[in-house]
Amino acid sequence: MRTHYCGQLSSQTIGQEVTLCGWAHRRRDHGGVIFIDLRDREGLAQVVCDPDRPEMFKVAESIRNEFCLKIVGKVRARPAGSTNANIASGEVEILCQNIEVLNPSVTPPFQLDDENLSENVRLQHRVLDLRRPQMQKNMMLRYKTAMAFRRYLDNAGFIDIETPMLTKSTPEGARDYLVPSRVNAGQFFALPQSPQLFKQLLMIAGFDRYYQITKCFRDEDLRADRQPEFTQVDIETSFLNEAEITGIMENLIRTVFKEAIDVDLPNPFPRISYSEAMQRYGSDKPDLRVTLELTEVTDAVKDVPFKVFANVANSENGRVAALRIPGGNSLTRGEIDAYASFVGIYGAKGLAYIKVNDVTQINESGLQSPIVKNLNEAALKAIIERTGAQSGDLIFFCADKAKVVNDALGALRIKIGHEKGFVNGSAWEPLWVVDFPMFEYDEENKRWAACHHPFTSPKDEHVGLLATDPGKCLAKAYDLAVNGWEMGGGSVRIHRADVQEQVFSALGIDEEEAKIKFGFLLDALKYGAPPHGGIAFGLDRIVTMMTGAESIRDVIAFPKTQRAQCLLTDAPSEVDEKQLRELHIRLRQKVEPQVKA
Repeated sequence: MRTHYCGQLSSQTIGQEVTLCGWAHRRRDHGGVIFIDLRDREGLAQVVCDPDRPEMFKVAESIRNEFCLKIVGKVRARPAGSTNANIASGEVEILCQNIEVLNPSVTPPFQLDDENLSENVRLQHRVLDLRRPQMQKNMMLRYKTAMAFRRYLDNAGFIDIETPMLTKSTPEGARDYLVPSRVNAGQFFALPQSPQLFKQLLMIAGFDRYYQITKCFRDEDLRADRQPEFTQVDIETSFLNEAEITGIMENLIRTVFKEAIDVDLPNPFPRISYSEAMQRYGSDKPDLRVTLELTEVTDAVKDVPFKVFANVANSENGRVAALRIPGGNSLTRGEIDAYASFVGIYGAKGLAYIKVNDVTQINESGLQSPIVKNLNEAALKAIIERTGAQSGDLIFFCADKAKVVNDALGALRIKIGHEKGFVNGSAWEPLWVVDFPMFEYDEENKRWAACHHPFTSPKDEHVGLLATDPGKCLAKAYDLAVNGWEMGGGSVRIHRADVQEQVFSALGIDEEEAKIKFGFLLDALKYGAPPHGGIAFGLDRIVTMMTGAESIRDVIAFPKTQRAQCLLTDAPSEVDEKQLRELHIRLRQKVEPQVKA
């Protein structure tokens, strides 16, 4: 039906007769000459309709936005001064010979070039939203990125194997989406949170190198970078150690970025331990574009009269950290108060500060702050020396449990860094974070929980700590962070049944519970399971970063809202009583229809 896409027209096609198919993006009547901007997935083309052909011109007069059209015409150069450098076909236009309306359109609910649409309107009319040039670009980039992953992995000997969508519920971590079984009354499948166990089984089965671009599901609270269903590039390989796996994966990401958006990432990526990342940046996915860093001062304030600092510094798991803001003396009291409110979001009870008026005077005449009089000279000297503060700087402090301090100052570092221009100018800053702790203590349930997942292998030298001191056990785990986002995470897995049983024991999972939940894995590990490990990359997040979009909803064709609803199809929705009976389900109370938002 067509000979060319609109975006393929250029000076090379001048003089050719072409047939185009697409939608009327805009129609303009210039006193006897009608211009139609025709749009398809590759771009726009300007079509000129002269009144010399009365039948064609009459059709052109009837055309409105979003009519689906077939246009036949001759490509010619645009008149001097009328080229459009913003579109691929901007040097040429089509002198129309014939127009066929393939399908008219009712008036759209919004203009496709309106940049101020509410997201709810866009999601409710997602089909039209997807016609917008930016969304077309986003989805095409998503395709290019996925294909770049596939090409690299195929060439590296990985094979694509599908794993089940209906599987066993193992409620460790996020909530499962449950699927009732009609033929097995009272029993449920779960949609996979990841293919983790199946890809390990594939390694035990001898497939050696596996990958899959697959949907995963988590029934959890949503944010800009989360969806109830999301896509990950899932990878597993055998007979490789941490360094070998991360080496292959690092080259994969460099290749994907080069092929998809022509970006040359650094070679090699820097590496940092989890412990150092938390100490310096307050985050295990630090944004290295921001030049500000946290400074440890816990030991320096243990003996100060200021009890807010001293009590925390002498408590178990307490931390007092500083964040130096070069030239921060210029911050107004209103800005400082706003930053104090901001850290409150992360549980911080306050944000102390010192303005360094004269760094040579380590006292109240050189340092301006309500807390200076309650800090001794030794503590003040240590703070100035460690932070490297100069006259005109400001130092923020946070004192609380280490997690609260890390979360609060880590977020404040990013906020001030980008607001005040403390960035290094680099567009992309990838970073491997390694040597994660195996476990973190769950205060609410009074037990150890896996930091990654319970199938992550401990460091060889730390296996003995599983029974004696799990909190000191480090994992063979690695995350790839880019610009403050976690791009992917993985680990070397446990391939010995006895070590897996020890990890379950440390997590408070007894032998009977382990057998019920993971018996198939424990049995498989006994049949000569090879050393293996892998990683999973979040495809949605990667494409979001590449496009610079504010939300992953802008790179997913049909996403859910933050309330896990699809406004286009009005899902989730009620089902009839017959369906419920077939599934052996009775609702405990009548469900009131919810307002979609």
